[in-house]
Amino acid sequence: MINEHDTTRRAELQAAVEALPRVGLAALPTPFEPCPHLSKALGGPRIWIKRDDLTGLAAGGNKTRMFEFVLGQAMEEGVDTVVGGAAVQSNYCRQLAAACSRLGLECHLVLRKVRGERDREVQGGLLLDLLVGARVELVEDEGSWESLGARIREKGRQLTAAGRRVHVARVGDESGIGLAAVGYVAATLELLDQADAAGVRIDEIWLCSTDSTQAGIALALKHLRSPIRLVGLPALPEPVTSGWTFEECLSSVANECGSLLGLETTVEPAEITSKVDYVGPGYAVLTEAAREAMLLAGRHEGVLLDPVYTSKAMAGLIDHVRRGLIPAEGNVVFLHTGGLPALFAYADSLALDEALKSG
Repeated sequence: MINEHDTTRRAELQAAVEALPRVGLAALPTPFEPCPHLSKALGGPRIWIKRDDLTGLAAGGNKTRMFEFVLGQAMEEGVDTVVGGAAVQSNYCRQLAAACSRLGLECHLVLRKVRGERDREVQGGLLLDLLVGARVELVEDEGSWESLGARIREKGRQLTAAGRRVHVARVGDESGIGLAAVGYVAATLELLDQADAAGVRIDEIWLCSTDSTQAGIALALKHLRSPIRLVGLPALPEPVTSGWTFEECLSSVANECGSLLGLETTVEPAEITSKVDYVGPGYAVLTEAAREAMLLAGRHEGVLLDPVYTSKAMAGLIDHVRRGLIPAEGNVVFLHTGGLPALFAYADSLALDEALKSG
């Protein structure tokens, strides 16, 4: 065992995960790959990538792992309709719509136009939502996730009144985030197995996360007594739940997840590392550092990052490597959470026309 952890507690964690209802949606395990050319270009630690952009469902992404448990519970409760929503190019909604299609559930999405009328273009994630059969309503950006949540709940009430058995997903109902985090408790065990098999001692894990992805990993690492450092970089300037810090939000979700799994392990806010320095002007606004990260990952490793989430997390990792804040002899895992379809909706923001050559 290369990555130090408590094997007895690992068996306990595995059993707890396996006891929950689950549906098979993801292509697992996702690849664990080295990034030698990017590592060399940055002159820092060895960078590895956990390819959760390749979970398979409608172009992949981290949410698919979560829906295995969230929709597994919903199916057990006899749900026939799911209502959710977020931004128009939401990875969550894209994978939710595809998961519902796979499971024979009707899916309704209320999508917020965070980029104004540009978000009416049937492109990127929205295109895939429609292709897999989601019933989509586009709404104006009212400036808060709370107002969108109210619209989603109202849609759920209407469908319930019409006789449907409805599961209200995010951002209409935030109460199930702990169950979503179970997906990344399981993913942590998968990653440790892969790293051990590859002979890689993981020193740090970096990812873009606002709540459940990082919370699940944080809980798993804490329960396993692992020394691996976990660094999250949100794509939002502040949590969806107003009045909270990211550290408070993440620890709360981790502890909700632990309770569902029957664990006594708890995670304190002080044990969470969440860096908002790389969000830029706001959610879904591409920064120059994120654009550079996209080019570096693409041109050195053939890895495609998205403009909203993973590029900002990679920008933070690159900045820390360049500033010498991560030991050069270490191994850093970048968890790729997906987002490929959004690239096509943001093409005009990437300024790649200059790379074209006329013959």
